[in-house]
Amino acid sequence: MRMLIAIVLCTLLVGCERKVESPVSSTSQTSPPITEQTGHLAINPHFSNSSHFSEGLAPVRIGDGKTAKWGFIDKQGNMVIKPQFEFADSFADGLAAVRINDKQAARWGFIDKQGNTVITPQFDFAAAFSNGLAAVRISDGKTGQWGFIDKQGNLVIKPQFDLESSFADGLAAVRIGSWKAGKWAFIDSQGKMVINPQFDLASSFADGLAAVRIGDEKSGKWGFIDKQGKMVVNPQFDQCFPFSEGVAAVRLGDAKSGKWGFIDKQSKMVIKPQFDDIVSFSEGFAPVQVGRGRSAKWGFIDTQGNTVIEPQFSSAGAFISGLAAVQTGNDTTGKWGYIDKQGKMVIKPQFAETGAFSEGLAAVRIRDKATSSWGYISR
Repeated sequence: MRMLIAIVLCTLLVGCERKVESPVSSTSQTSPPITEQTGHLAINPHFSNSSHFSEGLAPVRIGDGKTAKWGFIDKQGNMVIKPQFEFADSFADGLAAVRINDKQAARWGFIDKQGNTVITPQFDFAAAFSNGLAAVRISDGKTGQWGFIDKQGNLVIKPQFDLESSFADGLAAVRIGSWKAGKWAFIDSQGKMVINPQFDLASSFADGLAAVRIGDEKSGKWGFIDKQGKMVVNPQFDQCFPFSEGVAAVRLGDAKSGKWGFIDKQSKMVIKPQFDDIVSFSEGFAPVQVGRGRSAKWGFIDTQGNTVIEPQFSSAGAFISGLAAVQTGNDTTGKWGYIDKQGKMVIKPQFAETGAFSEGLAAVRIRDKATSSWGYISR
C-alpha cells in the first residue's frame, strides 16, 4: 500500500479510514476544463510505486523487493533526485522526510529539492512538516517518545509524548500514556498544553473543530471540540470524519449495520443517516455507498443530500480538480477511471489503481498479465 506508514498514522489519529486522498477543496473552485490532454499518459509507467506531486516533485520507487529505492521526479518525468532512499514522503514546506538504513536500524531525516540532506537521518520516524514543525520519534533503545523539530532540525518541543499528530490550526493532538490507558490532549507550537489530557482518541483540527472520542473503541462515542476545548458537539456518534466544507460525516451504529449521515457545526443532522459508507465532501460532492457486500454501489450526493450521480460504481473517491476516480467491476478484475460532475466517464476505466490529481497529474497503476507499474496521467 502506497505511503503505508503515513496513512496508518493518519488513520489512527482520525479514527477512520479514507478511501483515497481527499484534500479539502472549496465548493466555489472552478474546475479546469476537459481537454484532449485530460487522461493523457504524461509520464510512462515504469515505477514500482509512486505518490502524488507536491511542490513540483513526486516520490517514486525504482525496483522491486529488497533492492528497491525511492527517488524524486519532476513533472516531465526526469529523475531529479536519484533513487537512494528506503522510503520517501512528499515535499512539504520545501523539505521531504526520507528514510535510510544504517548498520543498526532505519533512520529518518529530511532533504531539500536538490537532494541535499538538511536534517541528518537520526529519528525512528518523521512526519511531514506542517506550520513550520515536524513530528519526530526518538528512542532510547527501550521506549520511544515524540517531539517536534523546526526546519533547521532543532528540537523545539522535546520528546515527551507517546503519539501525536501534525499541527493544524496552530494545535497538535498528542497522547500521554499507553494506547489503552493514555489520554489525548492538545498543545500549541511552543509545546504548551492548551487542552488537558482527557480524550480516549482525538483527531487534528479541521474547520475549527476536532473530533474526539470518549470511551473505548467498542463502546466509546465521538463528538467535536473547539480550540478552547469546549465540547460543541456532544459525544454521540459511533464513528466520524473531520469537518470538511462545513459538515462532518458521522455514523450511528456499528460498522456492520450502522448508517452514515452528515451534521453541521451546530450538531444538527443536515443529511440523515442512510448510507452504508461514505467519504467527506470535496468540491460540493460526497461519495456514498448504498448497500453492502456484492450488491454495494457508490454514487454521489450534493450538500443538500440529493443524489446527483446514481450509485453504480464498485468504489469511488472524492472529486479533486473536477474529477473523481471510480471503479467498475470487482476488486480483482475491476478497472479505475475518472468521471466529471455530470457523471460522464471522461477517462475510461483502464487502471488497476489510481491516485487523486495533484498539481495537474495523477498517479495510476497499469497492470497486464506479466507486469504492474506506476505512471502519471495529465488533468
